[in-house]
Amino acid sequence: MTTEQKGISQVFLAYLLWGLMPIYWKTVQHITSDEILSSRIVWSFIFTLLLITVMRDIPKLRKDLHSLWSDKKAFFSLMLASYLITANWFTFIFAVNNGELVQTSLGYYINPLISVMLGIVFLGEKLSDAQKAAVGIAAAGVLILTITYGQLPWISLVLAGSFAFYGLIKKQAKVGAITGLAIETFFVLPFAFAYMVYLFTQDSLQFIDSSIVTMLLLMLSGVATALPLLLYASGTKSIPLYLSGFIQYIAPTIMLILGVALYNEPFSNMEWTGFSFIWVALGLFSISKFIQIKRSLQE
Repeated sequence: MTTEQKGISQVFLAYLLWGLMPIYWKTVQHITSDEILSSRIVWSFIFTLLLITVMRDIPKLRKDLHSLWSDKKAFFSLMLASYLITANWFTFIFAVNNGELVQTSLGYYINPLISVMLGIVFLGEKLSDAQKAAVGIAAAGVLILTITYGQLPWISLVLAGSFAFYGLIKKQAKVGAITGLAIETFFVLPFAFAYMVYLFTQDSLQFIDSSIVTMLLLMLSGVATALPLLLYASGTKSIPLYLSGFIQYIAPTIMLILGVALYNEPFSNMEWTGFSFIWVALGLFSISKFIQIKRSLQE
């Protein structure tokens, strides 16, 4: 297996795991979403810190912390990123456990297009005519779905927006994948831990009254969070960016199939129409991006 093939396999597996993540959260849906989130933060921090220790990356962690502390803008930007990803995690868990997987998949379909818009606003990036058309078609799709639902698909927009802003900040942050996750979870760790202590004092902490299986699943949420990130960070180093862009649609496609086929969420003809607009927009955008990158490599 070549280095590129290995990279493709790792990125594919990362998005496969992200796509199947709803099944993981469904198994603990009897636990409240806020407690699941708090557990995920605490155990993600513990696992990443253990992983950093085992991999002997403590010097890298110290270096990243020192670099962040010496650049206050970067420090507070990463802190903001940690709050954004926390909001994303909570919305995702809440949506999955409240039968909104279709909206969840929509959020991750439109995420790349929102990222493009942020690139225009904050990074001064330019769009081709085809890419502008793609954004317009996607907006029409969201409008159709808004009319179908009778309200803005807020879950989709919160997921897409929070992750897009998170990606924008992370793009400019010079920290490693695992050390970055450890620092991000550390920023919100006091709040998560304090909330779990509060639940305990109110005799509302479900973790201690759960079955062994549920306790293990909550504890392993740190592994479930870090593993796909590790695979993605490793794999993207050896494959072209556009290829990673194509592969990313695996996750929302799996989520949509799970929602409709496994969990019997409704999916009307109007929703088919709205999603079709989104799919056409993504296809147009991806092809135009591929052509754009290919031309730049030939120059």
